[in-house]
Amino acid sequence: SLTAAESFNYKKFFEMVGLKKKSPEDVKKVFHILDKDRSGFIEEEELKFVLKGFTPEGRDLSDKETKALLAAGDKDGDGKIGAD
Repeated sequence: SLTAAESFNYKKFFEMVGLKKKSPEDVKKVFHILDKDRSGFIEEEELKFVLKGFTPEGRDLSDKETKALLAAGDKDGDGKIGAD
């Protein structure tokens, strides 16, 4: 479940929200929702609250879960996720 601590699996989450099937435009829309400070990047602090962006009862991710999700999306290793 999405509520149990350390239960977050980003691969299952991406499947659940249909991220793989979304068009590049849709992915950019989701990106802009998560990029709260409009920096053009999703930083670790913003990623921590990703579940709340999809469901009001979503919990904050643990630091470990946040780092795993960040690593999955951070292709160039700069510690943040760019729109690409």
